[in-house]
Amino acid sequence: MKPLKAPTTENRFGSPWELQVRGTAMEDAGRLIQRLTGAILAHGGWVLSRGANDDGQINMLFEFERQQCVEMYTMLMEAGVELSQLAHMRFTELCQCTRSTCADVGGEIVSVDAEIRSFPAEVMVRDEAAPGAK
Repeated sequence: MKPLKAPTTENRFGSPWELQVRGTAMEDAGRLIQRLTGAILAHGGWVLSRGANDDGQINMLFEFERQQCVEMYTMLMEAGVELSQLAHMRFTELCQCTRSTCADVGGEIVSVDAEIRSFPAEVMVRDEAAPGAK
């Protein structure tokens, strides 16, 4: 019987370019899912799954060719998604490594498992106007 090995840090998520990202947005979950889906498809990506719960938490799984990393990172910012510090660091690392590598890595696939918490501005304004709101 072979002893079990603990996964290395690099292999924790399977591949170095399988990103798990978290973020927040100030838009209705339904509208944000539509916007992100359209933008991902417009930049040559694939949406594998998407959905939102009643609390406004969006879960999306999408993929794209590594050569599109800057466009995908920019698209998330343009859509109004505020990524966590770790998500920014991982996307920056991906873009820097892609740009500086000598090998042709453009056709490699990047997988992103995104969890975005939606806080629509209308709800926040309405809550602030409610009696007893601070």
